[in-house]
Amino acid sequence: MKSYFHTFLYRFRMADPVRLVVLGYLSYIIIGFILLCSPFTHKNVVHPLDNLFIATSAVSTTGLTTVTVSNDYNFWGQLVILVLMQLGGIGYMTFSSFVILSSKKYLDDRSKNIAQVVFSIPRNFKIEKFILSVISFSAVVEILGTIGLFFVFRQAGVENSFWNAIFHSVSAFCTAGFSLFPDSFEGFADNFGLNAIISILSILGAMGFIVCVDVWRLIRGKEKHVTLTTKVILSITFWLLLIGSILMFLTEIYGGAVSENRILYSFFQTMTALTTVGFNTVTVSTMSKSAILLICILMIIGASPSGTGGGLKTTTFSAIWGLMKSAIKGNRSVRILGATVPDDRVRTAVATLSFYISALLIGTYMLTLTEKGAFINVFFEAASALGTVGLSMGITNTLSILGKLVIILMMYIGRVGPLTFGMAFYVKPELIFDNEKTDLAI
Repeated sequence: MKSYFHTFLYRFRMADPVRLVVLGYLSYIIIGFILLCSPFTHKNVVHPLDNLFIATSAVSTTGLTTVTVSNDYNFWGQLVILVLMQLGGIGYMTFSSFVILSSKKYLDDRSKNIAQVVFSIPRNFKIEKFILSVISFSAVVEILGTIGLFFVFRQAGVENSFWNAIFHSVSAFCTAGFSLFPDSFEGFADNFGLNAIISILSILGAMGFIVCVDVWRLIRGKEKHVTLTTKVILSITFWLLLIGSILMFLTEIYGGAVSENRILYSFFQTMTALTTVGFNTVTVSTMSKSAILLICILMIIGASPSGTGGGLKTTTFSAIWGLMKSAIKGNRSVRILGATVPDDRVRTAVATLSFYISALLIGTYMLTLTEKGAFINVFFEAASALGTVGLSMGITNTLSILGKLVIILMMYIGRVGPLTFGMAFYVKPELIFDNEKTDLAI
């Protein structure tokens, strides 16, 4: 038995970075599952499959739940979920690399390669400084978010305001969508302060650490221009939030709510789908078909590379959009914001789209075989799981055993990325991009 264990550890260490990332997230899930199965984490008895579901949902920063977190898990169980969200949000090996850097001040080549795969950062970024920036930025944002949410919850008369503030700040920044309130934030739908804080935390997490490092270097005068990746992320995030909010406002009446509240609701539902944070301030199942379709589109596009969110990624969407425009205009090169995107990145974007749509269709098909109910409910659940969003039309807690297993697999694939997941089994991938000024992270 001991020799098998040593053999496993050796093969684990010798795996290439992409396979190691795939296995690494799996190890987080297994450890979280074991901890959540421990009696000291429960208020009520939770089935092992539900513990596995919650562990996967937390590590993948999805937020879909088959049980009620606040009712079924005690403080220790909630703490385990929070740690899993944090580890899943900042990326595999990021925290351990930070611990190593705190003592050694450098990383070995293997750890650097893993970091490049996890964050999709350029080769000429200094990995050590980048990881330190990730941890520092995450800590500062989450602390500020905790302070803001504490005052909001205390004013609203929420019990355990401080713990709720910590939990929801981490959940928002990691775009995990786990809530200690049974109805997410429906009770705070008209609370501008909470809507603003959660939105800022989620957008910062979803836009990614490349943007944060780029903008910080620009502010400090170390760079005169940000990278193409940052320009694309900022531009596409702004326009999708704006257009999505306008369309949501025009197509959803929210039970006849006044215009001011409708604007707030529309922005929040757009933001929660695009950033893949998965909180909701209105009941999703009561929304119109057009609004549901819009949410599905935003969930599929998703957040940005090197961030805490999931989905296809905004840069991949931009590359596909650029390819469509170049084909229509008869151009051989793909240009975005005046810059030519390398052919390798365009091919990677097309491959990513193909893998993503294939995974979504296969997952939806499997759920149609295992679950009852309307097709739109099943498709929405599949899109939410693969995009690691966490929004639901109310069928998560009624899933069959096979349905739960399908969703677990989709959440896991969504976290590591469908393309990364597929390539880890077939070829040695080259997902790292080279030039920090003109190349594009996919």
